[in-house]
Amino acid sequence: MNELGIIGLVLVAVTFLVSYKGFKDPVYFDRHLFRVKDILYRRQYQRLLSSGFLHVGWVHLLLNVATFYCFSGSLEASVGYGNFLLIYFASLLGGNLFSLLLHRHDAQYSAVGASGAISGLVFASIALYPDMGVGLFDFYLPGWLYGLLYVVYSAYGISARRDNIGHDAHLGGGLVGLLVVVALEPALLLTNYLAIGAIVGPTLVFLYLLLKNPAAGALGSFFSAAPGYQSLDDRYHSQQQQQQAHLDALLDKINRKGFDSLSAREKQELKELSRWWK
Repeated sequence: MNELGIIGLVLVAVTFLVSYKGFKDPVYFDRHLFRVKDILYRRQYQRLLSSGFLHVGWVHLLLNVATFYCFSGSLEASVGYGNFLLIYFASLLGGNLFSLLLHRHDAQYSAVGASGAISGLVFASIALYPDMGVGLFDFYLPGWLYGLLYVVYSAYGISARRDNIGHDAHLGGGLVGLLVVVALEPALLLTNYLAIGAIVGPTLVFLYLLLKNPAAGALGSFFSAAPGYQSLDDRYHSQQQQQQAHLDALLDKINRKGFDSLSAREKQELKELSRWWK
């Protein structure tokens, strides 16, 4: 794990600037986040990329930057500037396209964050260096085992829906990052095939099951929830849709009458409603 390279520094700087503007300007935030209805029905495809530079708050931003710092330097040095950018943006786009596929029937679904792109960097690094240590303090896991556990955790998160984290973008972005680095360096299939197989195999099995029976993933029946059961997370998503409708109403008022037409209470509501976690 090395220091940030030139491209890494540029990406971090741009992400900080865009995220900070999003913190201060809810309208800007709303204009660039990932939201299914805007991408599918309004054809605002730029959101597939722009949402990757927004974050819901400083904690979200700093966690992503810390992970980026841990994995980007050595990867950029290994594959070069152009290939590093290719892995990053392919992973960002791949993760968001996977989210779009899974949530295509939920027009109000929205998310922000660079996690899909960063997951791609993590998986690409593991494909290159499967024995690299991943962890904190004195506890480390070999890279291939960390990648396998990450796949299992993401699969559980997608199916069980017990938190407000975009596990689908993480898993999709991670898989795309790994596949891109393998395409760039096919010899990895001969030298690191066990580590690559340990990650790709379970991922493809889960994706096949999910795409074959999308309702199972939506209900979490791969792991625990039974058909017809409304979990706390189901109720959370119902509440989120109601909040999204209220947010849309506030934004429509801004578009018609301007931001200053909002009351102090409406401005506070706008600030609170313009927060999502990915």
